[in-house]
Amino acid sequence: MDYSELCEIYEKLEKTTKRLEKIHIVAEFLSKVHVDELDKVVLLLNGTVFPDWDEREFGIADRMVIKIITQVSGEDTSYIEKTWKKTGDLGDVAFQVLQKRKQRTLHKETLTIKNVFNSLQGLFEITGEGSVDKKIQEVAKLLSNANPSEAKYLIRTVLENLRAGAGEGVLRDALVYAFVTKDELKHLKEGISDEARKKFNQAAEKVRHGLDVKNDFGEVALILKKQGLEGLEEVSLNIFNPIKAMLFQKAEGLEDAFETVGKPCAFEYKVDGFRMQVHKQGDKIKLYTRRLDDVSNQFPDVVKAIKENVKSKSCILDCEIIGINKKTGKWKPFQEISQRIKRKHNIERIVEELPVMINIFDAMMIDGKSLINTKFSERRKILEKTIHEKKNVIQSIRNIITDSLEEANDFYQESLLKGNEGIMAKNLDSPYKPGSRVGYGMKIKPVMENLDLVIVAAEWGEGKRSEWLSSFTVACQDDEKNTKVETGKIKLLTIGKVSTGLKEKEEEGTTFREMTRILKPLIISEHGKTVNVKPKIIIEVSYEEIQTSPTYESGFALRFPRVKSLREDKPVSEISTLSQIKKYAEHQRARKK
Repeated sequence: MDYSELCEIYEKLEKTTKRLEKIHIVAEFLSKVHVDELDKVVLLLNGTVFPDWDEREFGIADRMVIKIITQVSGEDTSYIEKTWKKTGDLGDVAFQVLQKRKQRTLHKETLTIKNVFNSLQGLFEITGEGSVDKKIQEVAKLLSNANPSEAKYLIRTVLENLRAGAGEGVLRDALVYAFVTKDELKHLKEGISDEARKKFNQAAEKVRHGLDVKNDFGEVALILKKQGLEGLEEVSLNIFNPIKAMLFQKAEGLEDAFETVGKPCAFEYKVDGFRMQVHKQGDKIKLYTRRLDDVSNQFPDVVKAIKENVKSKSCILDCEIIGINKKTGKWKPFQEISQRIKRKHNIERIVEELPVMINIFDAMMIDGKSLINTKFSERRKILEKTIHEKKNVIQSIRNIITDSLEEANDFYQESLLKGNEGIMAKNLDSPYKPGSRVGYGMKIKPVMENLDLVIVAAEWGEGKRSEWLSSFTVACQDDEKNTKVETGKIKLLTIGKVSTGLKEKEEEGTTFREMTRILKPLIISEHGKTVNVKPKIIIEVSYEEIQTSPTYESGFALRFPRVKSLREDKPVSEISTLSQIKKYAEHQRARKK
């Protein structure tokens, strides 16, 4: 298949905001794609050439792309930068300048899906001395054979800012219509029957399960194409292929938790640490964050503890890592140990300075056997037999099973006195289902919930902060389709600006200097002192109150927001949603009354 055919789909997707129309466009297209190219096409539609669990990146920055466009088009660099400043999109720049290209190749090769996919994947393999120039030449080779439309989407893809991508929800539903409920596709736009909707929902749930387990749209698409839904029923966990974490809603209190998860239920400490998924195969151990980033090298102490104290040859475990105060033995809050996630050098020193303890609370696989469909109560028993507990190093997280409100409250207060965030309530019969699942578990916390928000823009400071980005526009996830900004995977709505909570000097916590260093490579465009950035950096934000506001796209603003921590362990898909924020705002009003 020619790459131009995929670009025509990008164009169609970019011209509509209607979800059903997008699903129809993608499903119709996928149903005609040859099986040999299907996995590649699906990943490209999602704006990447790597599955979600694979943390490889292209390593292409904006300045490199400017060199590439300059080289291929023959235009001056100043003209390219000037056009970029106007459009804010280097993909659009490539489209414009290639329409009036001065230097034309005598022989142009037709770009194919296979050629583009393999070349983009190959960028990751280019390392070492001269790697930047080699990457520039590789992308330039593709661009020199591209027509203007192909150039636009090539550049957006290598910059991981496709914008016209299908998005995960649209892509998932399109897979169902393309390979399961094909007969209903032609009726999708005008509406399908209740019976057809029921059939679709059942199929969509199985596809969701397959995606949760495999974390690879391409692989799931191939299974559906070759084997149908029956093939997804056979999908299994693979060691070193991390799955998405199981998430829980916030309860209004203990009574609400009991009502949601049932009686009796399990209660666990909710510690203030960071989530980690452990994969063990013999002596080989890998650790993944909620973003599915491999952080094994940053935590040799955790790897050692797992190797010595987990009695299973092959397993996948879910745990929370918390900091330990070396002098007092007390548990430290997340922000005091968060720097360990991003540390690449002097690992031995940081391990000595900031020791951590592993609290294991669930198991998805033990001794090679998948437990995701096993009841939680059984998973817990198996887990406890598997772990050799060692004080301040590794343990099964503290829990109780009760149907007593009084006993649950005593446990809740006990957890808070230890400095924890609260407790978790879990349904004893629930399977392990990745993603946010109502009824499987709830979290109970006594304070206003902090928000996890993604930075979409920033402003250069003034005076002594003039060299730093010091004010950050943040956004929540739009789960009600009031979309203003679409990343290709999730939809974002701004909710305010935050400029306090960061440090000016190099001390514990995140500094303005560090945040500037992280954000600069992600700058998409500049307008005066304001820069727009790729939505990749998540911060935890505390606030005094949520207020309604016409200023921001969400319809809300945060009163006295403050940066609590940099959440490099979380993916953008798990940031706070608009519906959650509305719920918090309603609770505020109720408390005031």
